[in-house]
Amino acid sequence: MTAILIYGATGYTGTLLAEHAVAQGLRPILAGRDPDKLRPLAARLGLDWRAAPLDDPGRLREMLSGIAAVIHAAGPFSKTARPMAEACLAAGTHYVDITGEIDVLESLAARDAEANAAGIVLLPAAGFDVVPSDCLAAHVANRLPGATHLRISIGGFGGFSRGTARTMVEGIAWGTRVRRDGRIVELPSPPRGSADFGRGARRTVGLGWGDVSSAWYSTRVPNIAVYFEAFPAMAAAAGLPSGLRRIIAGPTAQRLINRGIDRLPPGPSETARATARSTFLAEAWDGSGKSTASRMETPEGYTLTVLTALESARRVASGAVAAGFHTPVTAFGPDFILGFPNVVRTDL
Repeated sequence: MTAILIYGATGYTGTLLAEHAVAQGLRPILAGRDPDKLRPLAARLGLDWRAAPLDDPGRLREMLSGIAAVIHAAGPFSKTARPMAEACLAAGTHYVDITGEIDVLESLAARDAEANAAGIVLLPAAGFDVVPSDCLAAHVANRLPGATHLRISIGGFGGFSRGTARTMVEGIAWGTRVRRDGRIVELPSPPRGSADFGRGARRTVGLGWGDVSSAWYSTRVPNIAVYFEAFPAMAAAAGLPSGLRRIIAGPTAQRLINRGIDRLPPGPSETARATARSTFLAEAWDGSGKSTASRMETPEGYTLTVLTALESARRVASGAVAAGFHTPVTAFGPDFILGFPNVVRTDL
């Protein structure tokens, strides 16, 4: 059983995944909740499709019949990961997703024993969030055994899909989380900093991103923080008072914000995806003052997500990964990212 199913196939990233899979000679099964959207996409690509809503466990299990691995691409994962993971556990189907959400990673890590018992892999964050940063973090930690602190900075964007925009709004609304002494804590205000992505120092702002969770499991470095290049809209949103951020996190504000997001383009254009580059900087240090750093340049985020998620699912479906919860690094090692085109890693 090696079939791969893409759930959320009619969304921006899901469609890119399906199109690239076909271009690579793969024949995934397309899936989602709306047959009227699935049918024309499947016809255009010459693929089979299955429909099931996430709030119907029985139909989800039926949908997974004969499926080795799911690429779950229907966000926001804070709402969708649990029902899909439970269906995978019940059906004996490996789970791969493209989340960047701390709580999703933590909730799946807590189900490691269940995944082992079911003989399946739970592999979240197999896209731009967090494959490149996870691999770079582990590489830097390996360069400094005994590191106590890890800082990951991310720069360069070609734009966001609607789903990513929703996830970022949720993350900003709930504040900045970091890992301190092995525990995830929320800071009273987003920290500011700077990072040299290879073109001089740029302002950065701290955000609670998936690496706060994943890098802990991949490196066991106890203190982890993630920063993003502070383009104006992000810097302004992150600087909102905590009381206002709580209001934004409420259901009424979220509905209004999501209506606005629905009016945005689905995601970056083909030209933007082809030309944009992203840069990652990972820095580690220890209590004695020793430090090390490495930088990585990659293709644009959605382009990279398509490559890494499909390859992750292919390897998982083939039985190459042991059962249980995994990060990209624990599944494939810190050099996994170097197997993709136009990825350059430089030790500083």
